[in-house]
Amino acid sequence: MALSEKTIEICKGTAPLLVEYGEAITKKMYENLFTNYPETKALFGDAPEDQHIKLAGAIVAYAANIDKLNVLSNAIEGMAKRHVKTNVKPEHYPMVGVSLLQAIKDVLGDVASDDVIEAWEEAYFFLGDILIAKEKELYAVA
Repeated sequence: MALSEKTIEICKGTAPLLVEYGEAITKKMYENLFTNYPETKALFGDAPEDQHIKLAGAIVAYAANIDKLNVLSNAIEGMAKRHVKTNVKPEHYPMVGVSLLQAIKDVLGDVASDDVIEAWEEAYFFLGDILIAKEKELYAVA
């Protein structure tokens, strides 16, 4: 499966906003996640204090390279390895996705139109599926 052209266009178009507001979005995403899904807090026990900054950078890189994911293959591999190390499971992805999309709405307000939210929802779960598949391979050999 591939991302729609509309999603690619919207995500690439929002990359400058993510550079400016990414840290606020990811900080809010973690607040949403831990408030609505407190069981996920244990997954981040060893996370560095600047985890939201690292995630913001990853999201910006994803937006900028969404049409050429091969550029991000090493980053995706590293993320999958960290997820296996911290016991992230497929069922956690929807929790993070809902929390992230809500944070985008909260931080960007009216700029986060339905089209923007739908594009980022498609993009998030597309990448989530890639990570879940990679993590499944890693769990199998662990």
